[in-house]
Amino acid sequence: MNEVREVAGTAFIVAEFRARENNEAQPLYTDHVVPIFLDERTRAAAERIRANFPAGEHMPRLRTRYYDDRLGEAIAQGCKQVVILGSGLDTRPVRKSAPGVAYFEIDDVGTLDLKKARYAANGIDAPITLISGNYVASGVIPLLEANGFDTSLTSFFIWEGNTMYLTRADVMQVLGDLRETLRRFTIAFDYMDEAVVSMTTGEAGTTGFVERFAAMGAPWTFGFDDLPSLAGEARLSISDQTTVGGLFRLYWCDRPMQSIIYEHYSLCTLTSAV
Repeated sequence: MNEVREVAGTAFIVAEFRARENNEAQPLYTDHVVPIFLDERTRAAAERIRANFPAGEHMPRLRTRYYDDRLGEAIAQGCKQVVILGSGLDTRPVRKSAPGVAYFEIDDVGTLDLKKARYAANGIDAPITLISGNYVASGVIPLLEANGFDTSLTSFFIWEGNTMYLTRADVMQVLGDLRETLRRFTIAFDYMDEAVVSMTTGEAGTTGFVERFAAMGAPWTFGFDDLPSLAGEARLSISDQTTVGGLFRLYWCDRPMQSIIYEHYSLCTLTSAV
């Protein structure tokens, strides 16, 4: 692993934050796989991003619980394929493996080569197909179909920590391609609102957090405020929507929230069902 920089480098920072939930007395989840990716460089990078802004660490931990819950529901309802877009150091194919469920991950070759090497070194064998590629440039469906994905099966997509690095056109292209090709699918993703991305919330902590990502070569470029409009344009139905603030109040009601960013950061689940 080289210097922890640019969008690929954010995977290590998110992994660091995710791993810290393991130390809680009553953790939202446990991820005993993720430490195999971490070292002193990743810890130092995570601390630079977090700085004196605890929300930066808390948000990935809360969203991990959200995605874990939605994934569990999808599998319980008969999902046979799980696709993780821009997967980074996601460990769900190991943590959430289930009989008859195939996992597909799409990310850059460097990240996936490192993941394969660390899994092999630690004797981890997971039911996962790792696909190297740019899903925006090449298209999600062509990458999947070239690697054994069955478009006729019910599928669940996890799109975690990606949309803020894209454009609206990119996001609509991904959603539109899935809607046009797949019979039955659900996709869960997170997004910032426009005020966070444009650094106009008026809160110094939030602005500084966005600036630190930009300084490491991973600027946020897209945020939006109107999920119903976006879902309608994509011809998808909203099955779930919450702010990270809502998750904070649900799971950590005894803790002070300390930042407005939790209410400016949302998660949702869209479905092809009408």
